[in-house]
Amino acid sequence: MLRKENPKVPDTIRPAAKVETVIGPGIALQGTLTGKGGVRLEGSFEGKIHLEGLLVVGETAKVISEEIRAQSVSVAGTVQANIVASRVHITRTGRVWGDVSTGSLSTEEGGFLKGRVQMQDAENPEAANEAGAT
Repeated sequence: MLRKENPKVPDTIRPAAKVETVIGPGIALQGTLTGKGGVRLEGSFEGKIHLEGLLVVGETAKVISEEIRAQSVSVAGTVQANIVASRVHITRTGRVWGDVSTGSLSTEEGGFLKGRVQMQDAENPEAANEAGAT
């Protein structure tokens, strides 16, 4: 049996993880979001995000946070936060206000990022952190 892939999750993100939880467009949450699974946000969220998986910020989503930490982050909505992730993808509708620290950054034409980008060495992240400290 063939399975149709979710077209909203970019190919650069798909292999890393899958979405297990969806927070719908009519939901507004505040607090701390932590866990090991993948999360797709379509509503609004304000607070801390620390995931050991994929975070997908859908087109209708708005996220306000000091910092987002996840294995992979895909942004199609609005994010006001610093992002720390192995992979970050900003779609054509994605808007990010904040600094990005990642080993892999991709953007589609039309995607927006206002902030600094710090590329991390995926093979040796400790060396990259030490180099930035000098």
